[in-house]
Amino acid sequence: MVQWTQMGETASVWPGRNWPLGATWTEASTNFAVYAPNATAMWLCLFDDEGGESRHQLTQQSLGIWHGALPDIAPGTRYGYRADGPWDPAAGHRFNVNKLLLDPFGLATSGTIENAPALFGYRWDAPDEMDTSDSAPVTARSVVVDPSFDWEGDSPMKRRWRDTVIYELHVKGFTKLHDRVPEHLRGTYAGLATPAVVDYLRDLGVTAVELLPVHQFFTEPAVLERGMVNYWGYNTMSFFAPEASYCSSGDRGQQVTEFKEMVKALHRAGIEVILDVVYNHTAEAGPKGPTLSFRGLDDKGFYKRVPGNGFDDTYWDVTGCGNTVDTWDDLALRLILDSLRYWVTEMHVDGFRFDLMSALTRTGTDIDFHCALLIAIGQDPVLRHVKLIAEPWDVSMDGYLVGRMPPPWVEWNDQFRDTIRDFWRGHADGVRTVATRLAGSSDLYADDGRSAYNSVNFITAHDGFTLRDLVSYDHKHNEANGEDNRDGSDNNRSWNHGVEGETDDPEVVALRRRQAANLMLTLCLSNGVPMITAGDERGRTQGGNNNPYCQDNEISWIDWRPDDAWLDLYEITKTALRLRREHTALRQRHWFEGSPTIAGGPRDLSWLHASGREMTDADWADTSLRGIGTFLSGAPLREPGPCGEQLIDSSFVLWCNASAEPLEITLPENEWVQRGEVVVSTDDAIPAGTHVKAGEDLTLGARTMLVVRSLNGL
Repeated sequence: MVQWTQMGETASVWPGRNWPLGATWTEASTNFAVYAPNATAMWLCLFDDEGGESRHQLTQQSLGIWHGALPDIAPGTRYGYRADGPWDPAAGHRFNVNKLLLDPFGLATSGTIENAPALFGYRWDAPDEMDTSDSAPVTARSVVVDPSFDWEGDSPMKRRWRDTVIYELHVKGFTKLHDRVPEHLRGTYAGLATPAVVDYLRDLGVTAVELLPVHQFFTEPAVLERGMVNYWGYNTMSFFAPEASYCSSGDRGQQVTEFKEMVKALHRAGIEVILDVVYNHTAEAGPKGPTLSFRGLDDKGFYKRVPGNGFDDTYWDVTGCGNTVDTWDDLALRLILDSLRYWVTEMHVDGFRFDLMSALTRTGTDIDFHCALLIAIGQDPVLRHVKLIAEPWDVSMDGYLVGRMPPPWVEWNDQFRDTIRDFWRGHADGVRTVATRLAGSSDLYADDGRSAYNSVNFITAHDGFTLRDLVSYDHKHNEANGEDNRDGSDNNRSWNHGVEGETDDPEVVALRRRQAANLMLTLCLSNGVPMITAGDERGRTQGGNNNPYCQDNEISWIDWRPDDAWLDLYEITKTALRLRREHTALRQRHWFEGSPTIAGGPRDLSWLHASGREMTDADWADTSLRGIGTFLSGAPLREPGPCGEQLIDSSFVLWCNASAEPLEITLPENEWVQRGEVVVSTDDAIPAGTHVKAGEDLTLGARTMLVVRSLNGL
């Protein structure tokens, strides 16, 4: 409380209020509120343009929240906190008034961190002792933001999952080398909103971009020591602030406005925005990491500890990053929920992909599908209706949850990735599991009432080989990362097709491009939600690096030059997505039943042997099979239209031959489809536009895929 010295005084810091947390600007005053229940004193620190600091003690505290208001604070003002309290690491208290702390609820961040001893709360030569050097010169500041913005009628798109095609991209890397984006906008939110980029995405046929982390993040000190940066951004420190380095116009709140402009531009083109969010850990790492925010405010409450008798200060880490956020803690839970709602209501994003979701689904240390976070999101009137994607694993043995996340969650399905990679490289054990993945992975999602769209199918992601590298390398080549090639997965399920890395051998190159097309077609036309990694449709390469998290350079950036691009792959991808968009038969919501949708009609789904008959039990058990056909009936579809009307679509036959030898196939004799047209093909001998008839024999080339559409009105 204020200690008056004489009558008639006026407090320089007004009482303010304890809600909302963060800095809330109005023309009259700015309210500051920060949660630090075990602190004994709190100072708000303001910084002028020259870096000068003025400190204002917050004397009001209620419910563990320190708060106060100051008049005449302009948007763009930089600030931070200094918290005093016990220095007792063994008890989980690391208060150090010498360390400037970011506001956990700050809406923008200015500056970055340096790899300097002052950034750490302890002395490097004596970790149990407090370091008394000032961290302000080597750390970032939070920024007061005016949140006003003219959305011009923009509203949530709420596209159905079955109509969704996700495109995973990095804000900077997507436009950094784009010659049609103005140079000063390359690598920024504004660059992503330019017509050249928006038109490309729309023409390709994607309906949503999934942005690698855009919450403010910092580079790990160990990476800075190697002269590198954290490029991917999975090292978050501020869950409300857009990454400032992606803004073309400044870091004093301009990043908030520029992000909103980007979202508005993408929405106008019919493209949703999904954020890859990292709530499972922070950039403060383990107990020996830097003191940036939470560690100096509520270290004991925010990070999970190893369970034991009494308090144990050993961090419990299932993220592989040194700490795990404790979502059972009231403040941590509130922060995540408030952050999610903020990005939906104020920034207009359409959904989230949760990094290492399993780490967040724990009560104590046990997986709990009734944990506070899942229950709260499922009950929230805002969050339960946005797109929610789980990366359903963490680094622990018990954290693999593929097929187990509750509604309304959908999941990254790595079993689709592994099965389809193995099939096309000739390592599949028959075609039984392949068929299951093509049809939507019913073994994972049907038993608990979920639909095929609960499977987000992918062949590649940011983490791992690109599609081109997947067919060009047997082994990872991560030497540039400075970790002696020890980092990155060794389980790539890749195949170099005879030569490691790039080659001028025309036969090898042709086979690689055909295999990449096979993988892309399989992804785009399988039941479920396809996710494409940015640049895969153009043959982007990372030179065999399967973990370029620290490569903010040409290794990671998309090369837009046509010289070495696989533009034939681009055309096939575009065609496949157009077919998916135009034909409901290729993106059905319900599970296939293998029975007619109308009396006397064909099965909704039939699996075909190369001989033209339906697959038998013996065929499914044949581990030597490398080819399979799929018949999808569109006459009529099982699901009615929006007014209950019967929907009629074309029927399709998809043939896949993953064998090293040509496959003699017979188009099935039937009474429903007599004629068809090849609409997309990776076999040069059977190009798109070729007409075929029921009962006709075809020779499907080695390692090729064929899609036939019915022509007789069915």
